[in-house]
Amino acid sequence: MKTLVSLGLALLVSIQAAAQQPSATQAAASPQTPEVTSSLQQRRTMVALRMDEAERIGLDGRLDEPAWKRAIPAGNFIQQDPDNGKPATEPTEVRILFSKDALYMGVTCFDSEPDKWLGYQRRRDEFLQSDDRFMWNIDTYNNQQSGYFFEMNPSGLMGDALRGAGFQNRQWDGIWNAKVVRSQIGWTLEIEIPFRTLSFDPDADAWGINFQRTVRRKNEESLWMGWGRNQGLNRLSNAGLLTGLRGVRLGRGLDLKPYVVATSESFPGRGDSRVTNDASAGLDVFYSPSPRIRTNLTLNTDFAQTEVDQRLVNLTRFPQFFPEKRDFFLDGSTFFDFQSTQQGGSSLLPFFSRRIGLDANGNPQTIDVGGKLTGQFGATDVGALFIRSGREDSVLGEDFAVLRAKRRILRQSSLGMLYTGRHTRGGDTSARHALGADFLLATSSLMGSENLSVGGFFVNTTKAQQAGRNNAYGLTVEYPNDPWSASVFYREIQENYDAAVGFTPRKGFRRVAPGVSYTQRPRQHRWIRTIQYGIDASFLSDTGNAGLLNRDLDLTLINVGLHTQDSFQVHVLPTYEKLESNFSIRPGIVLPAGSEYDSTRYRFEFSTAQRRVVAVGPSVEVGSFYNGTRRRIATNFNLRVRPGVIIYTSAEWNSVNLTEGSFKTRLYRIVPELQFSPWIAWVNNIQYDTLSAVIGWQSRFRWIMKPGNDVYVVYTHNWLEDPLQNRIYTLDRRAASKVLYTHRF
Repeated sequence: MKTLVSLGLALLVSIQAAAQQPSATQAAASPQTPEVTSSLQQRRTMVALRMDEAERIGLDGRLDEPAWKRAIPAGNFIQQDPDNGKPATEPTEVRILFSKDALYMGVTCFDSEPDKWLGYQRRRDEFLQSDDRFMWNIDTYNNQQSGYFFEMNPSGLMGDALRGAGFQNRQWDGIWNAKVVRSQIGWTLEIEIPFRTLSFDPDADAWGINFQRTVRRKNEESLWMGWGRNQGLNRLSNAGLLTGLRGVRLGRGLDLKPYVVATSESFPGRGDSRVTNDASAGLDVFYSPSPRIRTNLTLNTDFAQTEVDQRLVNLTRFPQFFPEKRDFFLDGSTFFDFQSTQQGGSSLLPFFSRRIGLDANGNPQTIDVGGKLTGQFGATDVGALFIRSGREDSVLGEDFAVLRAKRRILRQSSLGMLYTGRHTRGGDTSARHALGADFLLATSSLMGSENLSVGGFFVNTTKAQQAGRNNAYGLTVEYPNDPWSASVFYREIQENYDAAVGFTPRKGFRRVAPGVSYTQRPRQHRWIRTIQYGIDASFLSDTGNAGLLNRDLDLTLINVGLHTQDSFQVHVLPTYEKLESNFSIRPGIVLPAGSEYDSTRYRFEFSTAQRRVVAVGPSVEVGSFYNGTRRRIATNFNLRVRPGVIIYTSAEWNSVNLTEGSFKTRLYRIVPELQFSPWIAWVNNIQYDTLSAVIGWQSRFRWIMKPGNDVYVVYTHNWLEDPLQNRIYTLDRRAASKVLYTHRF
């Protein structure tokens, strides 16, 4: 308790000091030079150059227009790794131009060995663990809490995301364009981001901006700002400033996005082999009544192009979490984030959009109409959502409503409220509501440059049949720094808590979870870059009188990262569990209620660098499991044949031996990808697991004719393995083609 009080006092003092620091306007007007400074807190500044009315940028990746020569570059990147604080070994220069309609970036990534570039990925939004890359953040409101993330590689891949306080929405696709050219000096990027793609205040003095470069063969990360190991690109408070943006426009702020979709499907597994063909059309309307506000209306919504979920083996008593992947819900999703999401991962979401328009098995349901408003009213972020789903067969139509407001205070802190409602049209189901509040107090200048945050939340839900004991609340303290990182969070979810538009895997418990880690960096070691040790713990007890239910410890005995980007680690996992109810872990194998189990497992992991043509990541876990033993072997095997030709494979085997019985599970996945260019990709996802005995195949072709205009062709086929009849037969199959078009006024 004394430690928590001390941390709280230190946080309040640092927040007060942060509130007294110069504003963005003052920093931008400072007589300091825009380039290198030894202070990690001094915000670098760069000026965007306005193009003449007659000037045009031909987007070809070659920075040969006269305007690029007039722009003053941001350079002098500093290493975050391996030699923290030293100049980057491969220089990078960034120039920024703008017209009244768009922002242009010209990036030169110099390379002393230009033939050693790495750029396997081409498909939009693929992760770049294997490639050289250039990344940047734009904090258009300069609030240090939200913004836009972009990245590219030497093969022209374009990735983007919405960034919030502590998370990013990778599924978001903004409308922008870019080209890359490789040459004897390295690689250059020419980037165009229409102002209509961004939300911002046109009267603002400055935007937050930051850049990061990865030279993969050297395992080197360098940044323009925030190169401290406890900072980085993800911390928007460590960004620099972009000034000079004046006289820009958003057009009329109106985007129309019509689409047509054709489907053909059959369900032989249900005894119906008829093929049903259908065609429909829909429309998304985006309108910005002001630069800070964005509205979205969707009619006859369809998600035929959505990627299939990745299968997982679940040997617990609780449901697993699958992320949202549908465009309508992803756009503006940062305005609906809630503090409980930041505490213990995604295990409690009072608003989870996958509860809308999907049944319990993840099958799509009709959405007749939906509307959304997101934006800023002064210092308050607001999100509002309404969805009406249609009636299908025995499923009644429903209305969903979500309201979210978050007031930004000081530099990195906020106070917020959230409301969700769900009403079934017809039937005797009562409407269900949830009302919550949350807060975040954060600073990145504790004791100079340390990070510290305190966050909390409270949610009350209604359920007509069960009044009382229907709350959830929690508190988190985080100290994410280097070499020490620590956190502790407390959470209680009462037994009658029922967030009807949320994700709640477990109720009726209180949980305390502390964790601490230490990272050692041996100086001048020939092979080893980092050695990490740590412990994470979770103590879960019943809200009644049952006492301790779970105790989970994860002891990282050693986690070694090599300069080559290979790594290995060893974990010890002591566990205690008391079952409140019977647990059917497999058909015919039931662990009785009231049983108590102490077990210890040992996990060994090894991973080769993803930049290699062949990359593997085996993991072995052995030890006691409930009243018996479990052996788990998992592996990833990825083959990068050449840029754009990649095969991902993974497998998991479990062998469980219990007093009540024994069983084995297997899961296999293979994902071959042909990425013909940054605009055309064909991905096949084939999965099989012995728990469901279902073989699933999704083939997904995407052609981006130009940013905002897409063609999708998706085929899905599921087979069931029937060991009793020694045969495999089709459960269902579905083909869909979808064309989306965006017109901006």
